[in-house]
Amino acid sequence: MPPRSWDIFCTVIDNYGDIGVAWRLARRLARDHGHAVRLWVDDLDSFARIAPGLDPVLPQQMLAGIDIRHWPQAGFPADVTPADAVIEAFGCRLPDSFENAMAAQAVKPAWINLEYLSAEDWTLSHHKLPSPHPRLPLTKHFFFPGFDAASGGLICEDGLIDARAAWQADEAAQNAYWLRRGLPPRSPGELRVSLFAYHNPAAAQLLQAWADGPLPVRCLVPEGKVLPDVASLFGRALRAGDHARLGNLDVHALPLSDQDDYDRLLWSCDFNCVRGEDSLVRSQWAARPMLWHIYPQDDDAHIAKLEAFLEQYCAGLPPGMAAAVRTLNLAWNRHGDIAAAWRDAAPWLPAWREHATNWQQHLLKDGDLAARLLHFVGEIS
Repeated sequence: MPPRSWDIFCTVIDNYGDIGVAWRLARRLARDHGHAVRLWVDDLDSFARIAPGLDPVLPQQMLAGIDIRHWPQAGFPADVTPADAVIEAFGCRLPDSFENAMAAQAVKPAWINLEYLSAEDWTLSHHKLPSPHPRLPLTKHFFFPGFDAASGGLICEDGLIDARAAWQADEAAQNAYWLRRGLPPRSPGELRVSLFAYHNPAAAQLLQAWADGPLPVRCLVPEGKVLPDVASLFGRALRAGDHARLGNLDVHALPLSDQDDYDRLLWSCDFNCVRGEDSLVRSQWAARPMLWHIYPQDDDAHIAKLEAFLEQYCAGLPPGMAAAVRTLNLAWNRHGDIAAAWRDAAPWLPAWREHATNWQQHLLKDGDLAARLLHFVGEIS
């Protein structure tokens, strides 16, 4: 039988990515599967940016049916009884006292290291591998999210795809959403784009290409590390609520929203620029063309990860379209000629949109990450 209670541990690394995934998984297990979830987070201030109902001052609170605890890096409570299953998100190190408490249980908790998302081949050979503890009677298992049936899959809530399809068919709901965010409704022939990225000098070049292009483009930029790069095109700082115009380009700086509202932003746009892991996954469920800014690593290790994803994502596409999608993503991540790459990719947008829908169906045909995780934990328990 799968577990009925969970401890999820998360350290916040880049403000939103790690906690974004951990929070979505916690909500998925609690809301869709009815499990008891306790989420331990070291940085509640960053967490509160994507979960506005959270009070970062409180060391313990309930939100969305989840028991949220501040994870002190020193003096972890000694009287905590571990849940049936324990997840350390992205290799964060569990407190020694908690590991000892796990080992003291008559029935040892299932212990999972939820790894970073990757399409690289080596992850499949490591997926579900056991790792015995060096001194305690405990075994940890690695669980790798991914894009094919042999991986751990991606998080997708019950009813999400139907809700997204209904939203995209409801122009009135979208117009009300734009009004609520202080934005005008879509104008005829307009390309509406969301832009969420790390610091990226190529951003100003891409926006300049949109400004010089034949179509009106309205670019929506949530607060984040790329906003100064966007602002450099206009020669002034941009803050949430600001609007700037150049040629055929309108840019709106948006306040960072909660996860559900960010989903609606992705659903409502024609093209989405996303970053890291959590927003990449959410862009798949939006069923729209997307551009991925992968987290930069030393020695260009991130480019190998990007290439592995693009190999899967572009499989079966017409050669010209596959080349355009690949070149655009590589230019975005290598600071190449992004303007030329955009001009080559833009004619493929209608076909790319159809591909995004088919790709989504491919990702979910073997179940989402939570379903695969529950099945696996049931096996090892």
